[in-house]
Amino acid sequence: MKKILEILYRYQDSKIADFNAKLIPNVSRELFIGVRTPMYKKIVKEISLSANDEINGFMNELPHSFFEENFLHSVFISKIEDFDEWVRACEAFFPFIDNWAVSDSMDSKILKQNHERLILKIREWILSDKPYTMRVAMLFLKKEFLDQDFKSEYLDWVCDIQSSEYYVNMMRAWLFAEALVKQWDCALNFLQKKKLDRWTHNKAIQKARESFRIDSDKKEFLNSLKIKK
Repeated sequence: MKKILEILYRYQDSKIADFNAKLIPNVSRELFIGVRTPMYKKIVKEISLSANDEINGFMNELPHSFFEENFLHSVFISKIEDFDEWVRACEAFFPFIDNWAVSDSMDSKILKQNHERLILKIREWILSDKPYTMRVAMLFLKKEFLDQDFKSEYLDWVCDIQSSEYYVNMMRAWLFAEALVKQWDCALNFLQKKKLDRWTHNKAIQKARESFRIDSDKKEFLNSLKIKK
């Protein structure tokens, strides 16, 4: 809405806009206002001092025009404390996510208390035909389900994805690299059986070998598993 857009412009920094445009090349430069990430806390606080109607109106006014509006929208979603409401807000917003920075900013403190319900939504979202919905689903899978609630079938879900989208396959690789940190034996088995396409397989190995949480012997072994052309 106009008032929120005016607030965003008060924090404008053209150098940050230029920098972000280079990091997110699939979004046109003119769609960046240029707001430093730490400033969003101040912006949210400033907006929250006004009426909730302002925030609700903003979140219902889709699509937004600027990158920063979408980023702010994701921040507002992360603050929702009711799981059902959070799901509705996510699903309303997913079709309008068009870049990795906004998709990767999706989060919520209520997820850990709702794993049984969340995994059902992840399974649904990961089957989407929208690349950033798939990416968000894998982001939540990586954040929430590689520890005590891990199941090997979750890696099957990731392997089953067939996509030519760079940002989908990069998240697949990132998830597997993290799985190698937390669930080494299981994730390694998937790589040894070559269940991923060559690009994602090799990228997962690359990212795992860049990790400080995997020891050098394991990194050398991973290097031997690269699929050559």
